[in-house]
Amino acid sequence: MPLFSLGVLAVYRSRKQGLEELSFFKQLIIAGKSLDVDVYIFTPDHVDERNHRIYAHSFDPNQQQWTRKWIAYPDLFYDRARYQSTTHYRQVSQFKKQNPSIPFISSPLSNKWNLHQVLVRKPSLKAFLPSTLLYSRFNDLRQELLQRGLIFLKPINGTGGRGILRIQRLLNGSYSIRGRTQSRHMIREKRVNMPKLRTLIMQMQPSKRFIIQEGIDLRLGSGSVHDYRLLIQKNGSGKWEVTGCVGRIGASGSVTSNLHGGGTAIPMLKLLKIWFKNEKKVTTIADDMHRFSHQLVEALESSYGRLCELALDIAVDHSGKIWLLEVNTKPAREVFARIGDQSTYRKAVRRPIEYAKWIYQSKSGIS
Repeated sequence: MPLFSLGVLAVYRSRKQGLEELSFFKQLIIAGKSLDVDVYIFTPDHVDERNHRIYAHSFDPNQQQWTRKWIAYPDLFYDRARYQSTTHYRQVSQFKKQNPSIPFISSPLSNKWNLHQVLVRKPSLKAFLPSTLLYSRFNDLRQELLQRGLIFLKPINGTGGRGILRIQRLLNGSYSIRGRTQSRHMIREKRVNMPKLRTLIMQMQPSKRFIIQEGIDLRLGSGSVHDYRLLIQKNGSGKWEVTGCVGRIGASGSVTSNLHGGGTAIPMLKLLKIWFKNEKKVTTIADDMHRFSHQLVEALESSYGRLCELALDIAVDHSGKIWLLEVNTKPAREVFARIGDQSTYRKAVRRPIEYAKWIYQSKSGIS
């Protein structure tokens, strides 16, 4: 008999498309069975709150098929709901509001701006953060461009590279602007003067929904940008451990390296060697990334409460200095499968369940 049950909170991409991370959820359920944990997937629009039941999705590995049934609220909950729309956000928020006592294995973080405000106050972390401002008027963006030459305009709640603009001041006084739409479609480069740039930005109506982030030149010899995705998770002893780190190279013409935007995954050390061609420096930087990730998660837990896993998007500039670009509390892990590292991929899938098991056993006094 399973030790306990874990409910995975998710959302539908659309009614026709079904659950967003179906392949990952399938692997999660299979991993759960090997750990004596029943894993169920559910959405906030299929909850009977009066009777504390959910209409759960489950996968049968023997029959290789999905089934559904009503079950009592699971013992613990794992939030994998990704907000692709305000409707998704409202659904999840309403479920949590109406069920304030249910135990999640990880606390939510705030938006990019509020998160930056928390981190920039930590002396040990401030040096790793690109200069970041909250957009309130076009003159903020203009001043940053004149001072830094390269900036990124990012939605404070965006994920996966959606809605990001890269703006660079060129030697002839014009400005290069390119990026991604909210649906991840590439915005090809436009070269404009300052008045035209103002018009383009104002059409986006950024108000207080965007941050202005200092740009870091991460272009390889090919012209493609690159960065690193580091996954750090709690293990079965409740301790933080770096599961793995993978390099990412963006698609030609892309301002981001995201795999969903056409990027390519490459082993971390291989990419670092392309960037530096110095074995000793590569080893030092890899160690720095791991050390920084532990500093970061400990600082975030002190501010936000219990966390389960974080994916960090890390840049390394030409001098070897590391920079934190993004923090993701609901990371994908396919990046490891993309480089053929199935062992790390399986570990990345199992760890949330192992951590949930540790929480359950600690709470229940079970050894």
